[in-house]
Amino acid sequence: MEISLEGKVALVTGGSKGIGKAIAASFVRAGASVMISSRKEDVLISTTREIASKYDSADRIDYVAANAGDESSPGLVVGATIERFGSIDILVNNAATNPYFGPIIGIDAQRADKIMAVNVRGVLLWTKQCWEVLWSKPEFATAVVVNIASIGGLGVEPMIGYYNVSKSAVIHMTKQLANELGPKVRVNSISPGVVRTDFARALWELNEERLASKLPLGRIGEPEDVANAALFLASDLSGWITGQNLVVDGGTLVSG
Repeated sequence: MEISLEGKVALVTGGSKGIGKAIAASFVRAGASVMISSRKEDVLISTTREIASKYDSADRIDYVAANAGDESSPGLVVGATIERFGSIDILVNNAATNPYFGPIIGIDAQRADKIMAVNVRGVLLWTKQCWEVLWSKPEFATAVVVNIASIGGLGVEPMIGYYNVSKSAVIHMTKQLANELGPKVRVNSISPGVVRTDFARALWELNEERLASKLPLGRIGEPEDVANAALFLASDLSGWITGQNLVVDGGTLVSG
């Protein structure tokens, strides 16, 4: 069954690589116009050209370079998206950072603030910007927010504990926003397990076989696994789903 986003406009933060890139590509393939944003313009250019070439969609994919954690970025990118494509129907809050590995008690204030600024405050500010300039208007119909969280937000880890705290906050914020913004806006989150991305490389590169052997589905995740879930949540097929956290982890949480 093909899922269609024909006529929709999506904004994907952290859209130049990994999960964000896969989501952007899946949305374009489904017929949407997509604006991607991340910090590095050279990577954005490469990703935009790749997706445009693959799906013959140069008129439906564009980019704006911005740091998702900066307070000025949502206004800049949301404005550019509306100017380019006319609206925003789908927001994917995918951008994240994790500059600290180690016990949570050892983190310094600067890195703690950076994690929260991008991973938590960013989700709020990007959603708030879309709400204030578009979705709250009486003439606007409905919209969708998909927040990318993590199964780390559902448990305890010795080395990425503060990152997990931020993702736990994203899961809760998803529920809060769903309650406040309905019925006009549906808000859901996705919690991936270990996925083959550069961002998560430290978690899988040296022990992929061991990780995979412990999972019921026998492999670590691919960015497309998460993109498929995002496509479902962005589509009308999930029209009566909001405030939920969809775990996409190959069975990690049930593997003991």
